[in-house]
Amino acid sequence: MNRENIFKSSLKDSLQGYINEKQAVGYSFAKGISMLRQFDNYLCSLPQNTTELTKEIVLEWTKRKSFEATSTQLGRISLMRGLAEYMSRMGKKAYICPTVNRYSYTPYIFSKKEIASIFYACDNFPASKESPNRQIILSLVIRMIYGCGLRISEAVNLTISDVNLNEGTIFIKDTKFGKERLIPMADTLKKRCREYSILVLTGKSDTSYFFPSPFGGHYKSNTIYGLFRKVLWAAGISHTGKGPRLHDMRHTYAVHCLKKWALANRDMTNCMPYLSAYLGHEDFRGSQRYLRLTADLYPDITSKVEKNCSWLIPEVNWHETY
Repeated sequence: MNRENIFKSSLKDSLQGYINEKQAVGYSFAKGISMLRQFDNYLCSLPQNTTELTKEIVLEWTKRKSFEATSTQLGRISLMRGLAEYMSRMGKKAYICPTVNRYSYTPYIFSKKEIASIFYACDNFPASKESPNRQIILSLVIRMIYGCGLRISEAVNLTISDVNLNEGTIFIKDTKFGKERLIPMADTLKKRCREYSILVLTGKSDTSYFFPSPFGGHYKSNTIYGLFRKVLWAAGISHTGKGPRLHDMRHTYAVHCLKKWALANRDMTNCMPYLSAYLGHEDFRGSQRYLRLTADLYPDITSKVEKNCSWLIPEVNWHETY
């Protein structure tokens, strides 16, 4: 992409500078760039040019439209906060929006017993004539999401070369926040991957998908989610339109990890950066929220969680995108 002259408004230098800063620290920022282009067009439509990011401009552009979801509006507000903070650091006048509550969803954290029931249901999922390897793929992809804290999109987009069966690592690329990462697997998961490779992937090239669809390409996220709902019923876990969701397996991984560290008296201030990097969060705040959830779910270890990191635990709710 040509990074020069993509903006035309009076704030073009600030918009480009903000993009450069985000990309310099490793973010692709593709969605942010698209939204900033929309904002640039909006600025060009105004009757008067301004070198300031005024309150009036911010409030008008972030106003929710009748046809859009709340999350879309909150995305614009978040982008404007980031831009305003950047401009302020550069010594320019900019209105910084108050922090908004983007985290209204409370994730469902599965118990260890429920996780075992889910795995059992996956292992005994009925076979399909149209998709002979369906139950084998489902059993591994669910374990991989929980065992490695993956997003479903990260799991289904894996190629054979991304999963190193010798070293027991998974290379995650083209992620939500543009952050590539190399994560280790537990020995039990590595063993399952090797067995799976023999059953499903023999004869396929390294560029083939690790979870291949019988109809070409890879299994779709929505397909796995639909199968997961059936797994929940088979496991005796009721499901509604509000959850539990497949993404809650990722949340469960993080909370179980923090609980284990807390019970082992690990220093959370040292551990949190590792969790953040492992999960591929955009910044440290995404992982901080798991501290509060861990403390709320397990009151008996609250003192251990808060002992060395009470300042890290924010008073926030949740949003499903983490």
